[in-house]
Amino acid sequence: MISTRNNDLLLQNIDPSESFPVSFEQLETAAQAKMGTGAFGYVHSGAGREETLQKNVSSFSKYAIVPRFLNDVTELDTSVQLFGRTYATPLFVAPVGVQKIAHEDGEIATAQAAASLGIPFIQSTVSSYSIEEVKEVTGDSPKWFQLYWSSQNADISYSMVQRAEAAGYEAIVLTVDTVMLGWREEDVNNQYSPLMQGFGKANYVNDPVFMASLPNDDDDSIIQGIVDNIYHPSLSWKQVAELKKKTSLPILLKGILHPEDAKLAIENGIDGIIVSNHGGRQLDGVIASIDALRDVVEAVEEKIPVLFDSGIRRGSDVVKALALGADAVLVGRPFVYGLAVGGQQGVEKVLSNILQEMKVTISLSGFTSVRDLRNVTIVNR
Repeated sequence: MISTRNNDLLLQNIDPSESFPVSFEQLETAAQAKMGTGAFGYVHSGAGREETLQKNVSSFSKYAIVPRFLNDVTELDTSVQLFGRTYATPLFVAPVGVQKIAHEDGEIATAQAAASLGIPFIQSTVSSYSIEEVKEVTGDSPKWFQLYWSSQNADISYSMVQRAEAAGYEAIVLTVDTVMLGWREEDVNNQYSPLMQGFGKANYVNDPVFMASLPNDDDDSIIQGIVDNIYHPSLSWKQVAELKKKTSLPILLKGILHPEDAKLAIENGIDGIIVSNHGGRQLDGVIASIDALRDVVEAVEEKIPVLFDSGIRRGSDVVKALALGADAVLVGRPFVYGLAVGGQQGVEKVLSNILQEMKVTISLSGFTSVRDLRNVTIVNR
């Protein structure tokens, strides 16, 4: 057998026995064959006529890397530093809820896959498995917790944050763009809601404050309680300030697109922001995340970390986002499709492929570390 070196990443992936889909398009097709119509539609679709969903992906092609050559790229450092911690890669697993609709093992499989690769896993409030269940199977691997603010009872939010902190999670990601659910026509056509079917209740049924707020503990009451609490039209900087008092963990706001909101985040003591339009699933017709990134980065002036989410499909997308100023990048739909196709191993394969293409892209651009990617020349064609 011919051996390959560490920098022969392409050759390492040429294996006649390998049948796992490589491109995002192949992966999506394979996932559709595995998932039910409603479940696939829920993951696949976006809000409205899906203008934003499509722009999130197509807008990456406007940005072109101008590579530098004759630099020694033998060694590559992919590590990043955030909030006093060092992470092995700039890639994070985005908070995606109700993962059991893709595979029975849901977040357990995804979190274990992320742990095996040293990639931080961000767990959704509406997970199919609880904070404690994920902690039990992943130990001290890096994990963050995404919070949907509880509009009816702030104590539920505080309780979940405190549970995450007790379980060793390292940051809180507060999603701010879900004041109400986006208009998702495919879900209406399919008459499908995983939330209403109970796929996202694990963190709620394991929360004593939430359960104590219900008239009784049957499934109908639990699901109604979740629906009553999960959307937050009244969420404002006042509630964010109160949340900061309840935890010692850094708090990031996910869903920031406007530079002025980024400045307000700094003024209000927020520790980091995530440029995101919720993968095109909330407000249709909104700016593509990658088009919003540079202005937000300039507004922040390196005072707090800026992470990026929405539209990542491959490793070169990761590099472009990093070159435009992101400190780290979240990947969503691709890993969900990997979960559907192959469970934990499927997630590992998808994340590994993105990481390997990211490494190849960095090296072929002429750079040797993630932190130097700010020096990559990016032209907007």
